[in-house]
Amino acid sequence: MSHLPKSSCLSMLLLAVALCAAGCRNSSNQNASDNAQAASADPADANLAPASSAAAPASSSAAPETSAAPSDESSATYDDADYGEQPTETATDPPPALPSYSQPPCPGPGYIWTPGYWSYASSGYYWVPGAWVQAPYQGALWTPGYWGYTNGHYGYFPGHWGTHIGFYGGVNYGYGYTGTGYEGGYWNHGQFQYNRDVTNVNTTVVHNVYNYHVVVNNNSRVSFNGGSRGIQVRPRASEVVARREPHAPPMQTQLQIRQSAMSNRANFASSNHGRPAQPVYQRPVAADRDVHPEPARTTENHPAEQRPEQRPEQRPEQRPEQRPEQRGRPENNHPAPARTEPAHREGEPQH
Repeated sequence: MSHLPKSSCLSMLLLAVALCAAGCRNSSNQNASDNAQAASADPADANLAPASSAAAPASSSAAPETSAAPSDESSATYDDADYGEQPTETATDPPPALPSYSQPPCPGPGYIWTPGYWSYASSGYYWVPGAWVQAPYQGALWTPGYWGYTNGHYGYFPGHWGTHIGFYGGVNYGYGYTGTGYEGGYWNHGQFQYNRDVTNVNTTVVHNVYNYHVVVNNNSRVSFNGGSRGIQVRPRASEVVARREPHAPPMQTQLQIRQSAMSNRANFASSNHGRPAQPVYQRPVAADRDVHPEPARTTENHPAEQRPEQRPEQRPEQRPEQRPEQRGRPENNHPAPARTEPAHREGEPQH
């Protein structure tokens, strides 16, 4: 049996080591490239409005944001008055913490998850279950409502439908609603794509899926914004732009869920101590018919169009029959009888 020279064995060993090192470097570079691509390719970024058109209001006095903003976000901050929101419910005490619950599977294509929230009645806070709601129109996204501390009390700012995600107080509702934007999916060529990393999807029922790992920086269960114990964030530039875009209020089918929850005493925090027995609505919720976004708010740009019903030519009191000199004369409140032509006109022959 022949033997290779020691010099040849050493050369082959060095060559193998060099090839292995080159392969490891290529693999490491490829993995780094893949990781960098994955980190910058979140398709749910399409849910955020372009922030380039947002301008900071001159009178802003809000505290700075506490969470880091994307590179294209403005560093400006906004207060509630600048944002243009008005609460629909008020309370003297803050809402309870958000309960933990499991999301039911998506019932089919085109459904959007609307997270549960605390609403308020005269008897206190009650839980409105989360639900899968059919999108009212193609491209519709749900911005959840939120509780915010303002002027010494807590106010609820309702959610709405729009083509971009607006401000919802920085509250981490879970399942893609991390406090900013929505990571549970996005619209792509008329089809809603679901992110399986944060959404419960059965792929035998829903086929438009993808996987993107979502990093959640806010793991708090705090359910309100502002105050001494609330989440200290303010609307970002993209969220302000989204609010100024056309949007639609909650549908009647969604309001019916809230009404049903209010009629059940087991949903009130005074009874369940912050742990509702039915935190989610098990049945899918159909969309209302003919739901479309409302026009964007433009009163700051077109003050003359704020209240067109007050134009002088449209005031009913300026009609001729309501002149001051005719007041107290009831006979003038009725139309005058029609005038008839005389049987004979002067200068004409009689027959």
